[in-house]
Amino acid sequence: MKAETPHLTRMKKWYGGALVSSLFMLLLLRYGFMKNPVEESYLMNPFSSNGTNPLEWVRFTAPPALQNPGNASQVISIDAIAFSLFALRNLSKGEQQSLLTWNLLKNLINHSHALPNGVEAIKEAGSAWNSLMDSIEEEKLGYGNDNSSRKAKEKQCPHFLNKMNATEPESHYKVRVPCGLTQGSSITIIGIPNGLLGDFRIDLTGEALPGEPDPPIILHYNVRLHGDKITEDPVIVQNTWTIAHDWGEEVRCPPPTPEENEKVDELEQCNKLVGKDDNRTIRVHSHGLRLPLMGLQGVKPRRYFPFKQGSLFVATLRVGPEGVQMTVDGKHVTSFAYRETLEPWLVSEVRISGDVKLISVLASGLPTSEDSDHTIDIEALKSVPLSIQRPVDLFIGVFSTANNFKRRMAVRRTWMQYPEVRSGTVVVRFFVGLHKNHIVNDELWNEARTYGDIQLMPFVDYYSLITWKTLAICIFGTEVVSAKFVMKTDDDAFVRLDEVMASLSRINVTHGLLYGLINSDSQPHRSTDSKWFISPEEWSEEKYPPWAHGPGYVVSHDIAKAVYKRFNEVRLKMFKLEDVAMGIWIADMQKDGLEVHYEKEERIFNEGCKDGYVIAHYQGPREMMCLWQKLQETKRARCCGDP
Repeated sequence: MKAETPHLTRMKKWYGGALVSSLFMLLLLRYGFMKNPVEESYLMNPFSSNGTNPLEWVRFTAPPALQNPGNASQVISIDAIAFSLFALRNLSKGEQQSLLTWNLLKNLINHSHALPNGVEAIKEAGSAWNSLMDSIEEEKLGYGNDNSSRKAKEKQCPHFLNKMNATEPESHYKVRVPCGLTQGSSITIIGIPNGLLGDFRIDLTGEALPGEPDPPIILHYNVRLHGDKITEDPVIVQNTWTIAHDWGEEVRCPPPTPEENEKVDELEQCNKLVGKDDNRTIRVHSHGLRLPLMGLQGVKPRRYFPFKQGSLFVATLRVGPEGVQMTVDGKHVTSFAYRETLEPWLVSEVRISGDVKLISVLASGLPTSEDSDHTIDIEALKSVPLSIQRPVDLFIGVFSTANNFKRRMAVRRTWMQYPEVRSGTVVVRFFVGLHKNHIVNDELWNEARTYGDIQLMPFVDYYSLITWKTLAICIFGTEVVSAKFVMKTDDDAFVRLDEVMASLSRINVTHGLLYGLINSDSQPHRSTDSKWFISPEEWSEEKYPPWAHGPGYVVSHDIAKAVYKRFNEVRLKMFKLEDVAMGIWIADMQKDGLEVHYEKEERIFNEGCKDGYVIAHYQGPREMMCLWQKLQETKRARCCGDP
């Protein structure tokens, strides 16, 4: 048997204190449920192709590796999590519509070790789900008396936060970020390095798990004006920290060697000017002349560094697609790539400490939900109710994260307004994992109830688990609605739905189809610094089978159906790159005799937009609205920014 992993050790600590009482209560409750099944009290799903109830209560067993008398606490932990996530809840028929794939994913608990951080994501989801259900119950009880609880929750996800004269006596300042960060968010700090050394730190921290004294650090930005043990020159050190893995590998600016200066979001990890000789001129007062600094005899050349003791700085940390960038006084200085499970949506607090006089801190571009009470076209944005009488030609599952409120609204207002979607022949749903922050989950739940187009996932959203969403999309497209084709896309992808439908009609293949931007000659990234790093243990072969890029691809019904079947039979390889995973699954089906048709669509653009697009990726809410307006006005697929 394998040595116990750190996350299992943490699970034992998490539940160890309450083991005896949990075991006793759990046995009583499960005995009661088995004596009095609750399936009858749940809404039967009329759209399921196999007649099963996706909201039914089921018994759970621990994974084979955990079925060991010596690990009883681990078994109880898994069972307790299952009970929290899948127990009977007092939910209305409308509320249950956001859970149509929820129980059909129950086997993820028994396969939680298949992907990195799977155990943690499910464990954290159990806690988040209980908190959300408690909040919903309190809200329902509150409605019987007054509406004050609902009013108190308004504006909980502010668009910006501002604090002037931020300095505190302890030189340790914190600003709470209620709903995390999202792409486009920024934190601007105005201050002056002071004190004996002028060294200071900026930490973006997350929520600490119960039982853990310190929160994870998503970004540790350490400014050392007088160097450290490695160098005597000024240096910026970036890093991350978690209680499970301690400090990660430092990213230094300037780097020890130029070869280490990689790029994040097409920007250098360290601006090449940092640490170079500053050739600016200075005024020599004795002669009234301006001379190059390098030309002065006996004067040591000054090297450029963005922070200086006693000098005012304006520094902005900006959240990009791949990492966080820092600009100082309008100049790009550093970039830092996100690390696994340490993603910007997890940020709950900004901490600034050290020898620095803070003047102000401004957090802007924060994720905030739209006030449905003031949305005049809300009926036009709600999803069309599912109907067993209406055949579904295409089901589209959209990857989204809990606090991406604005992106989802942009999709609703743009390509989800195609006639095919409004008529119900094309069905679109957002697939969203739970958040660790209860405020975000409350807002997400209200959004799901309002628009009816969100499918909640029984795990906390981590990038390493997106393959589970692909599985959920296949489940919805075949078990909830029986669609001819199933498509996956992202909430920052603009989809020309008319062109997708026209292409599928032109191809005229209904079995064994993979349609998208096919990559038939790619290799796994073996560099540990890569966001897409794959170890030989994860994939031993030199090349991947053909796969379609993630911004948008379509599979036929039979492939999506086979994905779910193989999942239940424990024959589905869980691979953390979801688009490659689909290619691997299809290749395995091909080995079993499936005739596969790979249809490449060159007009799907993986990075950005080009005229004539079918899908344009990396489009923010403003770009989405602009693209939709251009389509309406010109009937042509023109990118924004073009004349």
